[in-house]
Formats: sequence, structure tokens, C-alpha cells
Amino acid sequence: MLSIFGAKLCIKQKFNIGYTVFMAISTILLDIMFVVYVIAGVGLVIYGFSCYYSIYLFLKNSRSTRLSDRKKILQYYREHSMEDLPQVTTQLPVFNEANCVERLLEAVCAIDYPKDKHEIQVLDDSTDECYEVAKKKVEELAAKGYDIKLIHRTNRQEFKAGALKEAMAVAKGDFLAIFDADFVPEKDFLLKTIPYMVMDEQVGLVQGRWGHLNRTESGLTLAQSIGIDGHFVVEQSARSWGKLFMNFNGTAGVWRKQAIYGGGGWEGDTLTEDMDLSYRSQLAGWKMKFVFDVIVPAELPNDINAFKAQQFRWAKGSIQTAIKILPRVLKADVPFRVKLGAFLHTTHYSIHPCMLFTALCAWPLLAFFEPVAHLPTWVYTVGFTFIFLAAIAPSVLYFVAQRCSGYTGWKVRLLSMPILMALGVGIAVSNTKAVLAAVTGHKSGFVRTPKSGVGQKKKATSHYKQKFPWQAVLELGVGVYCIFGLLEYIGAQKFIIGPFLALYSIGFLSVGVLSFMHYISNLIEVHKARKDENHHVEGVDLGK
Repeated sequence: MLSIFGAKLCIKQKFNIGYTVFMAISTILLDIMFVVYVIAGVGLVIYGFSCYYSIYLFLKNSRSTRLSDRKKILQYYREHSMEDLPQVTTQLPVFNEANCVERLLEAVCAIDYPKDKHEIQVLDDSTDECYEVAKKKVEELAAKGYDIKLIHRTNRQEFKAGALKEAMAVAKGDFLAIFDADFVPEKDFLLKTIPYMVMDEQVGLVQGRWGHLNRTESGLTLAQSIGIDGHFVVEQSARSWGKLFMNFNGTAGVWRKQAIYGGGGWEGDTLTEDMDLSYRSQLAGWKMKFVFDVIVPAELPNDINAFKAQQFRWAKGSIQTAIKILPRVLKADVPFRVKLGAFLHTTHYSIHPCMLFTALCAWPLLAFFEPVAHLPTWVYTVGFTFIFLAAIAPSVLYFVAQRCSGYTGWKVRLLSMPILMALGVGIAVSNTKAVLAAVTGHKSGFVRTPKSGVGQKKKATSHYKQKFPWQAVLELGVGVYCIFGLLEYIGAQKFIIGPFLALYSIGFLSVGVLSFMHYISNLIEVHKARKDENHHVEGVDLGK
């Protein structure tokens, strides 16, 4: 009897000890979660309010700078003839882009610039039929008198940066225009950009504004176009006109060869070699100029998985650049506001981990963390005011960008703003992975964004089969998790936080579902294409 009683007492003691340990660990985890939540929230507020500063710089300088730029161009052509224009080399990095390479080559050759002063380098690293398509087109254009050459690599060393570096060594021009395969430059691109570099020898880069070939193709492309307009119309203008560090966007720009060498040349140790070189060149004393009125249309990804892959590359590359460059920026002899601007610029993709962490921490903190659960309503109200102003800041920026873009129909396009907001939240899982990969030094290759060649006859016979979107499973899981968090907040009558969790839920669920839909669509497309190819081969055999 005593032994049974003793055994029960021992079990009870062990249970009490276990319970105490569990509660202690739970308390520590909740404390950590609270700290993470606060840090993430502060981060979102800081990055949000930086949007207002960009808007201020844009509105302050827009009218005077654009007018001054137009006067400079007119002055140049009053004082110079076409014969005075310098030698230019246009570089076209291409990789497995058979559907749009011909469109690119035709557009570049159609640029209004003296033939004898315009060299064109097609930098083809392709591993599929794109090489043959490009080769045939280059031969055709060369026969028409264009100074165009095909440079084909098989090693793909340092990816795009390596191709540009190797080609620059044999380029004739002191000025290098660069276009990706999905861009279609206007005929007057060089005439509107080169004069700035001739008139000011300290200008190392002139960057044009991205336009859109397929803005209205889908809700996805429409939302992307608004986001890109926000970056170029407001953010790039603000950085350039506000004398902050800005970046080359990888395409639709012209470099001075000396500025590239002055910055240390192209380097392939980040996935955003364009941002990396831009900062190194500016630290070396070269100026960067953004020209608002030079617009170069480009093709937007029409597949959510392709879009996420593109964003992953940009996010990881930006953080890699921040880790590499910011120590030099902080030591540089530049004003504090320039250093702060560089920090916010290169680390901008940190907003995605901030969004994900706030989404994951909200529910357990309200349900189990007493200091949060019992905060008075006025504390929530004050906090909500700052968070709300920060949260709407990107939307305000996009509104200003559409209003001032010069495009017609901007009011109608703003109706797609909710899609952009959901998209920006929904890719937080993917971009958080990218940020963590950059911070931990995880290596990954340069993944191209597939181009469909809008309005072009399909040339590609190879098709890119997407990997199973395991990440989408996580996105769906986070979306469902946020729904439970939303219900918890509603039950606690903390309604002011509810809209954010509602947006998180919609964003993660939408991106997750769309990822699976586009994956299935890709499988069907690949299967159909292979079936057609097999029928074609069989038909050829029968003909023999």
C-alpha cells in the first residue's frame, strides 16, 4: 500500500517538474517571439516610412529635373551633328530565349544611330536551340551591313556578369548599352542617353525606365507593372535626383567603360551583379543618372512560379550586395543620409522576413502572452496608427507613380492594387528563404526567368518543366495559420489588427493556390509540346 502511494507521489512530482520545465520553456519562447515581433514590426515601420521620403524627393525635383534634362538634349543637338556621336557597343546577354531573341536583335538594329559607330554583341550562353536561332538572325543582319557579332560561351562562368566581362574586353565602344532578351528598345534610345555622358565626363551610367509589353495580359502582369512603375517612376527618380546612391537595373542602360573598370569590373559573386557594380562605381566617384523620359518596354513574367524565381534572385542578390558593399559605404566620405539611403535600398527585401515573422507571431502572442493579451486598447491604437501609416506607404507610392507616370488609364489600373498587395505579401515565404540563403552564404545558381515572346511566333522546341512547388504547400499552410490568428484577434475584440491578418491570409493562400495552378498548366503544356514533337518526328520518318 505504501509502495503504491509512494509510486503515485513520485509520478506526481515528476509531472510537476515536467510541467514546470514546460512552462519555463514556453515562457522563454514567448519572450523570444515577442522580441522578434517587435523587431519585425519596427522594421516594417522604418521601411514603410522610407517610402514617404522617396515620394518627397520625387515630387520636389520632378518638374525641374525633367525640364533640365530636355533642355540638355536639345542643347547637345544644337551644338553637335550625328557625325560627332561617339562609338557605342550594345551588349545583348542571352540564355535559352529563342522565343524573343529575334525580336530583340531586330529592335536593336533598328536603333537610330550611325551604323559605323554602333557595334552589336550578342552574348549567347544558350544550351538549346536559341543558339541556332540567334546565329541565323545575326548572319542575316550582318549581311545587311550591321556591325553585329555572336559571342557564344559554353562554360557560363560567372553567368551574365562573366559574359559581359569577357565581351567588354573586345568591345569597340567606350560606351556600352545593355539590353536583356525580353526588352524592346525604342529607335531613339541612344540618341536620348549618350549625350548626357558626352556632356558630363563624370557620368558613368545612364539608366532608362522600364515599360511594359504585356501589362494587360493578366491580373498578375498588371500587378507587376504597377510595382515596377513604383520603383522606376518614384524610387529611381528620387535616388537619382536626391543625390543618393542608385543602381543599374541590369538592362535598358548605358555604361561608360571607364566607370566599369573604375568600380572594379563585373563580378559574379552576387546574383545582382548590376547593383553590386553600381555601388562600387559610385564609391569610386562616378555619377549615376536616371532618365525619366526614356522608356524601354519589356515583357513581364506571366507565370507566378517564374515571378517568384525572379523575385528570389533579386532578393538574395540584394542582400548579398548589402553584405558585400555596406561596410565600404559606411566607411565612405559621404553624408549620413546617403549611407542610410544605401542601407535601406540594399536591404529592402528584409521586409519579407518582417512580414512573415509578424504573421507567425501574432496568434500565439495574443493567445498565450499575457502582457500582449491584456494591453489596453489605446496602446493598440497608437501602435496601429504607426503600423497603418507604414503599411499604406507603398500603396501611396504606387498611387503617385501611376498618377505621374505619363501613362493613360492610370485610374483604372489602380483597381488592381489589391492584387499587388496580396502578391507582395504572398511571396514573403519565398523571399524570406532568399534573404536567409544570402545571410547564411548558401550558394545557388543564376536562374533565368522564362520568356514567352509576347506577340512573336514561337521558336523554342525545348520546354522548361517546373519543379513541384513544395514552397506553395508552406504558403498554403501559413495562409490557413493566419486565418486562425485572425479568428483569435476577432474573438479578443482586437479588431484593429484584423485587417493585416486578413491580408496575410489572402496573400499566402492566393499565391499558394496560383502556384499549383500554374504548375499544373506547365505540366500540361510540356506534355502537349513533347507529344507534338513526337508526332513531328514520326511524320518525318514516314516521309522517308
